[in-house]
Amino acid sequence: MEELTYKKAGVDIDEGDRFVSLISPMAKKTFRPEVMMDIGSFGALFKLDIKKYKEPVLVSGTDGVGTKLKIAFMTGRHDTVGIDLVAMCVNDILTLGAEPLFFLDYFATGKLDAEKHSNVVKGIAEGCSEAGCALIGGETAEMPGFYQEGEYDMAGFAVGVVDKNEIINGSKIKEGDAVIGIASSGLHSNGYSLARKVFLDAAKFGLDKYVPELDTTLGEELLKPTRIYVKALNALRGKAVINGMAHITGGGITGNLPRVIQDGLTAAIGENSWPVPPVFSLIKKLGNVPDDDMKKTFNMGVGYVIVLPEKDSGFSISALKQYGFDAYHIGFIEKGGKEKIRYV
Repeated sequence: MEELTYKKAGVDIDEGDRFVSLISPMAKKTFRPEVMMDIGSFGALFKLDIKKYKEPVLVSGTDGVGTKLKIAFMTGRHDTVGIDLVAMCVNDILTLGAEPLFFLDYFATGKLDAEKHSNVVKGIAEGCSEAGCALIGGETAEMPGFYQEGEYDMAGFAVGVVDKNEIINGSKIKEGDAVIGIASSGLHSNGYSLARKVFLDAAKFGLDKYVPELDTTLGEELLKPTRIYVKALNALRGKAVINGMAHITGGGITGNLPRVIQDGLTAAIGENSWPVPPVFSLIKKLGNVPDDDMKKTFNMGVGYVIVLPEKDSGFSISALKQYGFDAYHIGFIEKGGKEKIRYV
């Protein structure tokens, strides 16, 4: 009988060790002073500096990248989806006013390729650096026969902290408040099932096709990483009163902004109050996608929303632009009707 080993069964421990050796330096570059131990232990230790907070409250979030990974598989480019992973998690906990502290990832594939897959972690480390949080640990799972050849999946987990009396949950949003939209970088990580259907199936575009309306190839456009908004919030901390924030993900403004608006109030959103990036117009045109579906599927060019007093809106937009974030006054809060979102 042939001698069977774990490697012959499809799991290469040596390749796993090589993978760890490649990604460890990337993770270490993101470490904050609060990180208490190196990569490789059974758990990660992070000492919270309680002197910075009166009543520290931990805030956690988890997410993935979704079918955008299919574009990475098809193009062979894997260094941007890790940024998406971090962004999808930290932008969520940011809406509560949290400072991101640390991040963990879970990466699973059928056959580990240390060189190729270390590019994924390179993106995760880049995202953590942008968000100011430490890539403190993670898990790599090699599961032969579970994933199609060349494919993988991943999930992220972010933990942040906010003082109890500084939690932002939308409860202070009131009539007359301004709604500020901060520009997205494109599709971010949502709506890719529809985008792929339109571009690849209906329009028969190849990912290497140069698209004049996009001024780049389709693959480059679809792999633009999700924007991280930590520095945008930092631009306004202590300078503007923020009553509510929303990360605009799957569901668009229509599905996400209502999550922070109290009953009895409505956000009146001006449909032409910000520039819509060409990728969205192209999806609508090529797929004959109804307006409502576009608004309920994509961010339409607004990746993050801040609700604050009208008197703070002008300063806030200027401050955001100084930090490199294009921002627009896209609406206002009014006494509500049946719906929490009204397009005007």
